[in-house]
Amino acid sequence: MTKTVNHWIGGKTVEGTSGQYGPVTDPATGAVTTQVALASAEEVDAAVAAAKAAYATWGTSSLAQRTTVLFRYRALLDAHRDEIAALITAEHGKVHSDALGEVARGLEIVELACGITTQLKGELSTQVSNRVDVSSIRQSLGVVAGITPFNFPAMVPMWMFPLAIACGNTFVLKPSEKDPSAANLLAELAAEAGLPDGVLNVVHGDKVAVDALLAHPDVAAVSFVGSTPIARYIHATASANGKRVQALGGAKNHMLVLPDADLDAAADAAVSAAYGSAGERCMAISAVVAVGAIGDELVAKIRERAEKIKIGPGNDPTSEMGPLITAAHRDKVASYVTGAAAQGAEVVLDGTGHTVEGFEDGHWIGLSLLDKVSTDSDAYKDEIFGPVLCVLRVDTYEDGVALMNASPFGNGTAIFTRDGGAARRFQLEVEAGMVGVNVPIPVPVGYHSFGGWKDSLFGDHHIYGNDGVHFYTRGKVTTTRWPDPADAPAGVDLGFPRNH
Repeated sequence: MTKTVNHWIGGKTVEGTSGQYGPVTDPATGAVTTQVALASAEEVDAAVAAAKAAYATWGTSSLAQRTTVLFRYRALLDAHRDEIAALITAEHGKVHSDALGEVARGLEIVELACGITTQLKGELSTQVSNRVDVSSIRQSLGVVAGITPFNFPAMVPMWMFPLAIACGNTFVLKPSEKDPSAANLLAELAAEAGLPDGVLNVVHGDKVAVDALLAHPDVAAVSFVGSTPIARYIHATASANGKRVQALGGAKNHMLVLPDADLDAAADAAVSAAYGSAGERCMAISAVVAVGAIGDELVAKIRERAEKIKIGPGNDPTSEMGPLITAAHRDKVASYVTGAAAQGAEVVLDGTGHTVEGFEDGHWIGLSLLDKVSTDSDAYKDEIFGPVLCVLRVDTYEDGVALMNASPFGNGTAIFTRDGGAARRFQLEVEAGMVGVNVPIPVPVGYHSFGGWKDSLFGDHHIYGNDGVHFYTRGKVTTTRWPDPADAPAGVDLGFPRNH
């Protein structure tokens, strides 16, 4: 019998009642291994109701109570790293070491949440006028929701709910229906750590569940990570319903390589950043911009390294890259490679025919490298979300920055150079939210915030870090005047009461 992934509502597993289920496949074999219950609007209502009921007490709980739970939670997550990573590999397909890295980056935000006490400190100004003081505090919002993508089924949820609940909110998570099991395990471990019932809920589903969350009057805020078209829809719909929104969209991340760069280091970085996680990450480098005469040598070095990457099942310790999430996504990624030559690109590596012996039905694709790509080509303009690297050629630094800034996306970017002055100019001039200097994937550590510019972010707040705390709280300012005791009416005794 096929295993079923059900919802987690009010501190327990709740079987789906909609009658609708989605398939969950093992990307390495192509076999359906699990079905996931798809929530109806009524089931979303039940999850929000459980969160709202829990907020009555969790929202007024002490910081000490919240952080005690979070410290226990951090220890449990650490103890179950391998189990969480195995679920990610089984349903997403990424290699086990990559899945372990995902869990580690999620743990950074749990650790940040453990120290929430300092993040929630208010401010006080005394004597702003005669006997008048002004104080500022931050308070929780209530029920908040998170809608997360398939490519990081553990990390991205952990970018959201630990901070949200540390701030005193309760949470409803709608993870991707393509790889849902990790989210349930995260919730079960939170309950084991002592998180009260209803503080963290997980509802699985498709657009029906998403729309129910966006319209629900008891949901105060929505966090989202996914593609730009959906991020734009989430932002517009939730905002129209009066909700606070942070919606992180897609990307086309560029890496500028200057003539003075260490080309071996740049090639290593390009291969790991373009093909790691099979390119299924919004921080992948998908466009290398080679400046001056270095293009041929750089492409040769990238090709030499890419040809050595071993592709295979994620649970094989020798595999360096796994399959793509679905057969349909594999076919879409392949279409960009097959169409590249007709649009003027030189196909240096074509990975579209790749298979793995013994796993012929898996969602396999090899590494593709496209050189001399035009900015008008589909392979450059679209977010491919697969192991396809485009190389573009420009004559000067200024041409490279202009090319990058013309992109509608502004998520992450990188420069490889030995020149500190050029790097300083780049970090100030490039129009992107995250910049790497000789660092190919500039994902900030947990106590700095993650987020892009332009079509890579809709809403005013980046995710986690200080922005995350501000997103999950709202400010309140109190102005106070107390009379001076010397002005009290005659006869009032301000001393201790007398007992005889």
